[in-house]
Amino acid sequence: MPKEGGTWVMYGVNWDDPECLHTVDDAINYINDVGFLPLFKNEIPGFSLEERTVPDYWWSGDVQHDPWEWREIIARRGDIAYGKFFNKKAGFISKEWLPYFANWRRDGYDFDALWEDGKASMRQKKIMDLFTEELIDEELYSNEIKQRAGFGKGGEKGFDGIITGLQMQMYLCVRDFRQRKNKKGEDYGWPIAIYCTPEHLFGYEYTRSVYAENPATSARRIADYISSVYPIATAKQVKKVIGVEI
Repeated sequence: MPKEGGTWVMYGVNWDDPECLHTVDDAINYINDVGFLPLFKNEIPGFSLEERTVPDYWWSGDVQHDPWEWREIIARRGDIAYGKFFNKKAGFISKEWLPYFANWRRDGYDFDALWEDGKASMRQKKIMDLFTEELIDEELYSNEIKQRAGFGKGGEKGFDGIITGLQMQMYLCVRDFRQRKNKKGEDYGWPIAIYCTPEHLFGYEYTRSVYAENPATSARRIADYISSVYPIATAKQVKKVIGVEI
């Protein structure tokens, strides 16, 4: 979704275009078919949900046709991982491909091992301590994480960057979007992100099911696959969006 002349420009297709995705189920089927997909237009032509939907429906509030609403539905269903997985921008990864991304992006490390080897920051640890193995089924509002991990006024800085980095490393994903509740238990405000671990979505064993594979091999699988699905993509484009060498 680039900005031209100070205005956000949406790219997409007409409703009657054969490549148009008309419903959230169409989108889910497509994501599962291609394996993983960014939400918005990026360096790889055609490699986004935006470019396969009708631009006028975005942010319309029409649940049936608005892809912005679809992302909430997809996250909520829990069959596909949603988060900032592509060059720190939002997108989807199917259940089939999730273990390979987890193995590659984590470099074979559980977070505890990453910390013990000095490869994680204290700010990352403060967040991930809220999602320990004992609390693996936790689902937390982003503002809850921020508060409980000690970020905000007078505390740690850079929360948004840290939470994005943990998604890029496949330690966290977005489980849902929900409104907050006031003291009376009533919903208020805009829906905000609910975070969890991929293990919460897909199970501990499944998420880590290819840990025996060299992370470089998992990266190569992803690179070979994206090259087969989008043969027009250049090595530079794939490196920018996915982060792998082809």
